[in-house]
Amino acid sequence: MTYSSVLAQKTAEFSAVSTLSIVARDSVTGELGIAVASRFFAVGSVVPWARADIGAVATQSFANTSFGWRGLELLEKGASPDEAIRILLRNDDDPDRRQVGIVAADGKSSTYTGKNCIAWAGGRSGPNYAIQGNILAGEAVVVAMEQAFLETGGTLSGRLYAALVAGDSRGGDSRGKQSAAMLMVKKGAGYGGYTDRAIDVRVDDHAEPFQELGRLLDFAQMNYAWNEGWTLFTQKKAKEAVPHIERAAKIGPDNPEVLYDLAVIYLAAGRETDALNALEKAVTLNPKLRSQAIGDTDLARLKGNPKFEAIIGVQEK
Repeated sequence: MTYSSVLAQKTAEFSAVSTLSIVARDSVTGELGIAVASRFFAVGSVVPWARADIGAVATQSFANTSFGWRGLELLEKGASPDEAIRILLRNDDDPDRRQVGIVAADGKSSTYTGKNCIAWAGGRSGPNYAIQGNILAGEAVVVAMEQAFLETGGTLSGRLYAALVAGDSRGGDSRGKQSAAMLMVKKGAGYGGYTDRAIDVRVDDHAEPFQELGRLLDFAQMNYAWNEGWTLFTQKKAKEAVPHIERAAKIGPDNPEVLYDLAVIYLAAGRETDALNALEKAVTLNPKLRSQAIGDTDLARLKGNPKFEAIIGVQEK
């Protein structure tokens, strides 16, 4: 199921708008993430903060953005989410208008809504999640988000998106829609294994930000699996890389670049026939990949193979 299909199901039930966020942790993978939407330009540049193996923070409602990095520092020093929020508010000049949710790497969580946040404002929290929103239609919004998060299976990004859409489908904000974002971190899950940003997707200004976020998340999830596979391949762990790159190819079955790297990894894992089949499909979808394949040292052992020569068009020279 794609992220766009999740949105279509919820929109059919009840179309509405809301300003809301969810901070969460996957208890199996250790991933930490935040999903947020608002009638505010580039909400993803303000609300979500996360650090792998430390925690995640959402700061909103007249947001004090220092709550993000300071909250993470407090968690790193051993504070619980409850303690971190108390310290942040104690040193703030307008705590009654702040709203913040924090989830630590051990799954502990906390959400806070100041008494002067614009109604309806509030949140819910439990092991591995904290949900909060302001200018909502009512408590039903955060209840729906909680239910969707707890009842949806699969990846953390999918559960975060399902919660966001469920909340939007039950709430209302007269300001309308504008932006949405998702940030998800895991140690070494960024490009090439050099960063922790597994997914970092923002819709800064769009008439239908939920729909656009869903479209981008389909690509992001493919890219996440692709990157996991390629990182393992560069670490000389081809067999371990296979299930990750296969997952990427399943999400993007017509993406020629993914299929090309699938061929490379199959070959490194000793699966020559599968490599040739994947390469053939990749080149069919994007003939320009022929020139790359000809000089690619990762495919060098295929030189002289009749099927490989046919795929790259050597017989035509």
